[in-house]
Amino acid sequence: MTNPYAPPQAAVHDFDDIGEAAIAADRSTRLGASILDGLIAGAFVYLPFLIGAMVATPAAGLAGDGGRGAVIVSAGLVLGLAGFAVWAFLNYKYVKANGQSIGKKALGIKVVRRDGSPATVGRIFLLRNLVNMALGLIPLYGLVDSLFIFTESRQCIHDKLADTIVIKA
Repeated sequence: MTNPYAPPQAAVHDFDDIGEAAIAADRSTRLGASILDGLIAGAFVYLPFLIGAMVATPAAGLAGDGGRGAVIVSAGLVLGLAGFAVWAFLNYKYVKANGQSIGKKALGIKVVRRDGSPATVGRIFLLRNLVNMALGLIPLYGLVDSLFIFTESRQCIHDKLADTIVIKA
């Protein structure tokens, strides 16, 4: 017979810093995802602008072009902004769905809280990205942040600030 006055009991499992089921992502995979994200951002944002600038450069050098060069550069800027909007939408969609940027999704890794729970969009964009970009104004911060990947926890400074880790998805 059970005692109705006994305290409630539950099966509690302890989790280490990265969670019992979570496997930390390889350093090389994280680097690859970062490079891939940079290439994708460049393709969406900078490529349209650069194409517009390359087309506009010869046109702007012509005497009496009637402002055609400025129109082409403006078109490049509009295309660059449109590309940025598409890139930002896709990144937001993937981060909100599963804590993955486009590059992380492609390489099968994701960002979670250190206890293994899902990381919120605000935590990822504000703490991991925005605060990290502001700190990036400090000379050599980017290098130091990157070197923290070689610690045992594989957490960079931006991971520690946001209390996140990167794991295999």
